[in-house]
Amino acid sequence: MKSKVGMDNPWTTLDKKEVYDNPWINITHRNVITPTGSNGIYGLVHFKNIAVGVIPLDEEYNTWIVGQYRYTLEEYSWEIPEGGCPQGESPLEAAQRELEEETGIKASNWSEVIELTTSNSVTDERAVSFVAKGLTFGQAAPEDTEDLQVKKLPFGELVELVMDGTITDGLSVATILKVKLLIDKGII
Repeated sequence: MKSKVGMDNPWTTLDKKEVYDNPWINITHRNVITPTGSNGIYGLVHFKNIAVGVIPLDEEYNTWIVGQYRYTLEEYSWEIPEGGCPQGESPLEAAQRELEEETGIKASNWSEVIELTTSNSVTDERAVSFVAKGLTFGQAAPEDTEDLQVKKLPFGELVELVMDGTITDGLSVATILKVKLLIDKGII
């Protein structure tokens, strides 16, 4: 298989066995031949949804973030509004849905900011994020598994939360820093 940069895949998959499956992820164990020709193993976590995130910006460059306790980390996390994009829904539609669910905000102007892979040594998860402008405000309606706190702050303070290590979520960090560069260049 050719990659985006034109190199052939140096890995050979000998066999794979599903070890776990739920509505969101599928985990397989694989016996492989590595790029150096030796036998090896690989575990792959396949995400069934695309991760989506959004930075809403008002005319004064204020934004909104959400805080929640993350079970996987066993700690509280501040993040941009995020969620999953299932098959059959576009990343833009999913981002619009997630922003409204988590914050009550709708937007009339959307721009894609970044597409990335989240942790490509163990997962094939892909993520897409957006900037939303032209905001209108309503009532949040988070999912029953979400206990969210929504915080409004100037975008510059959001960047500082990345720089001081308060925000560590990968999609949030990448999106915030890219938006900062786009603002600095006068693109946003």
